[in-house]
Amino acid sequence: MSTAQRRNDHLAAIAAALATRRDAILQRWREAADADPELTTASALSRAQFHDHIPEVLEAFERRLRAQQRDEQEEAVEDELEGAVGHGLVRWQQGYQQRELMREWRHLHLILVDELENIARSRPEIAAAPWKIARRELARLASDGVCESATQYSRLQQMEAAGRLRDLEQALADLGRLQSERAEIWREAAHDLRGSLGVLHHVTTALRIKDAPEPIRPEAVAMMRRGVASMHALLDDLISLARLEAGHERRQIEAFDAAAALRELGATVQPLAEARQLALVAEGPAALSVQGDQVKIRRIAQNLLLNALKYTERGGVILTWEEAAGEGVPRWVLCVQDTGPGFDGTVVPPIALALKSATEEAHAVSERSDESSEPSPEAQPAPLLASQSAPPTGQPPGEGIGLAIVKRLCELLDATVELHTEHGKGSTFRVIFPRQYPSAG
Repeated sequence: MSTAQRRNDHLAAIAAALATRRDAILQRWREAADADPELTTASALSRAQFHDHIPEVLEAFERRLRAQQRDEQEEAVEDELEGAVGHGLVRWQQGYQQRELMREWRHLHLILVDELENIARSRPEIAAAPWKIARRELARLASDGVCESATQYSRLQQMEAAGRLRDLEQALADLGRLQSERAEIWREAAHDLRGSLGVLHHVTTALRIKDAPEPIRPEAVAMMRRGVASMHALLDDLISLARLEAGHERRQIEAFDAAAALRELGATVQPLAEARQLALVAEGPAALSVQGDQVKIRRIAQNLLLNALKYTERGGVILTWEEAAGEGVPRWVLCVQDTGPGFDGTVVPPIALALKSATEEAHAVSERSDESSEPSPEAQPAPLLASQSAPPTGQPPGEGIGLAIVKRLCELLDATVELHTEHGKGSTFRVIFPRQYPSAG
């Protein structure tokens, strides 16, 4: 037998002896970790969680000792490194500190040194040269294991830090956008108030004219009443928005029939639709038992209905309600669809643009996450949803406060609002409410 063959046989014998001791090695390693006061995380892990990739690392080390061909040796080394990388990943996920990871490898290295020494004492026939190779390979295993695990751990820490930085940058960008939206809403409100005050100023001027024709007075008085009512409604909306943004509003959850409440609202708004020569259709199941804040849900529906009627010249508005399809938390849907002009992005309150953008992003994420084939029509999202339509020709743009109130009320009620609009074809709001709330029993 050649010297090389005898060396390979001895290395294979060392590998076989280590293989028979693998469970004992892992047990000793766990006991050493439990006895180390600085390895506090290890005590919370099960045996399988603690060992994770290390059995594969030991098996690859044994194959490395047995390997006689270079490609076998390289494959075993790659498996060792892969196991070390996986170990670093798992330890990071388990909440280890990097110092704990290093100490864990130290314990494993010392235990393997002891095991080799014990095998050497029990197998005196093995020559010195194979032992030299085995000890060198063990040192390489420990060094590579520490380096690869630590490198993976550090890489994951950097990725986590980069993720936090991106989240912070996104939060700052969102805050800036919200501040811009809020400033625009209040600027438009101030503009409308100033316009109403201008109208009242002209009316009072007309009323002071002594020789004015008699028909002017009743017309001026009627105009003043309309102006005062408009200012009163706008101020009420501003107060409501301020209370919502200040967190002073609280939801009052109770069980009620959403179908009955929305049908009643539709009947209340019907005269306004008829006055504008528009159709108003309210349809849905005869009964829809839900939990929620009935007053605030009615405010959401009313704001959307009035908004739709305000910006629709021909056709009409459809108010619908239904259970939401799908699994998970039970939900129901309120939908307001108009045949108004929609908007083309040139004249639109920023809050409506934010709703439209959020809706498109949400559906884009949903489409990216769908790994199946092209969904059936039934699986597609309900026709996209809601918007502040651009005002008809000759009608001054709205202040957008109604939409802002809707958005804040939806946030308060854990509801989501979606927007779809198409220039010249109308707009649709779709509000998705929880059907039950945990605190409501």
